[in-house]
Amino acid sequence: MTKVPAAAVAAGGLVGGYGIARWTGKRPLGGVALAAAGSVAAYEWNRQAGSRAATALTAAYVAAFAGSHPLAKKLGAWPAVFTVAGGVAAASWAVTRRGTR
Repeated sequence: MTKVPAAAVAAGGLVGGYGIARWTGKRPLGGVALAAAGSVAAYEWNRQAGSRAATALTAAYVAAFAGSHPLAKKLGAWPAVFTVAGGVAAASWAVTRRGTR
């Protein structure tokens, strides 16, 4: 089975969570998608880089979600979501890439 990198799962959770909330009009449904992807990513971060890295990356994931809201007022909703998703993906890749060598 092909593994999806944790960076892609985390970025997809931020983008997908927002997209689901926006297109369905049901914010809690977007939150479920966001939380599910965050849980999968956190599991992989822990497996690949240990609990300290997983804790830090999970905090970054939550901070990115929270930070996208004020950023959206300056950039617009989708640009803000893509910006924070890219930031979390980059951080995830930087931390976990050592475990894949």
